[in-house]
Amino acid sequence: MPTPARTAVVLSHLAFEDLGSLEAPLRQRGFHLETIQASTAHFPLTQAQSCELLVVLGGPIGVYQQQEYPFLTDEIACIAQRLAAGKPTLGICLGAQLMAAALGARVYPGQNGAEIGWFPLHPAASTSTPAWFAPPASARPVRLPLAR
Repeated sequence: MPTPARTAVVLSHLAFEDLGSLEAPLRQRGFHLETIQASTAHFPLTQAQSCELLVVLGGPIGVYQQQEYPFLTDEIACIAQRLAAGKPTLGICLGAQLMAAALGARVYPGQNGAEIGWFPLHPAASTSTPAWFAPPASARPVRLPLAR
């Protein structure tokens, strides 16, 4: 039985940036991937609200630099709308900052320099896990290593 087609919209902040090690697992779970460059996107993005998964990638800027990068304001509003609807959203690096800002958190530069490392990804206990996130019956629990 073929896996139903799903769409994951990827918001990118650098032309050369992609999903890296996340691309294969998403494709294996039946996702069609659509990448949009956030800096040139025409917000609001209807596809970011209708897709099964929104992935917001990183970049060399901070969410607190909205004056220098005005598109961040519209991107935060787009993410806020999606989060308010309870739809699956993954933020990596800058993407996580944008999600935090969309949820009303104050985001600011760290006092001790950049935070970089690898951490396992688990769905929050308070949420229902989408079927596509669950591992095949024969597999171990899903633990996707992600850079932070």
